[in-house]
Amino acid sequence: MKFLGIDFGWMSGASGLCCLKWQDGALQLLDLTRYSTIEDILAWVDVWAPAPAPAMIAVDAPTLIPNATGMRLPDKLTHKYFGRYHAGCYPANLGSRFAQRTTELGLSLEARGFIHAPIIENQRSERYQIEVFPHPAIVNLFNLERILKYKKGRLSERRLELAKLQQYILNGLPALEPKLDKLSLQNIKNHQDSDIFCDLNTLAGSHLKAVEDRLDALICAYVGAHWWYWGLERNLVLGDHATGYIVIPLRSDNYL
Repeated sequence: MKFLGIDFGWMSGASGLCCLKWQDGALQLLDLTRYSTIEDILAWVDVWAPAPAPAMIAVDAPTLIPNATGMRLPDKLTHKYFGRYHAGCYPANLGSRFAQRTTELGLSLEARGFIHAPIIENQRSERYQIEVFPHPAIVNLFNLERILKYKKGRLSERRLELAKLQQYILNGLPALEPKLDKLSLQNIKNHQDSDIFCDLNTLAGSHLKAVEDRLDALICAYVGAHWWYWGLERNLVLGDHATGYIVIPLRSDNYL
């Protein structure tokens, strides 16, 4: 079973992409990259999850938007449950500038057999897609008191927060269940084109954003694996297929 994470560029620009594989009782990191167009993203999906192979695709973007105006139910619920962590999500409706692009991605994945999975049978291997949101996922996976603020702010502060995420991924995900194989992380670390553990103090602008996109994509892929592995036992689903939905790992002090 493979788990593909897509940190989607809602408006334009590059999207971070990650592929994990469940093998020998652990998740192996197979690929980290970035592409800009939906066509290139789908071509990447076809390489790593060709039909009819089972796979879970976890997308950080509103791929289901039923409401013409206002906020979707899952958007409202992120503010209700995660607002205190500063993890409420951006509202989506059909009038949003990004709506056509994000829903097009979801429909293109459906055409490839990836059905929406706000309900799932644990560890059943099919072709699924879900919507995820890295900020509350990171808060819950690593038992944080607030989000890591690497998206906005002064460059020095963004670097510091992104460096924290590097360490949580490198040291935290291998300690969770399902665990991410640390050796596969080290292999990626030594691969220059996909080095998400590089020294951030030398990076700015698009170079820092490239690392951020890949880290977010890895979190997306891991959340997809966590949903497949545990289902509702250790995950929260905000919304449903009719309203749009977001899958978020539950918080547990037993994880780390």
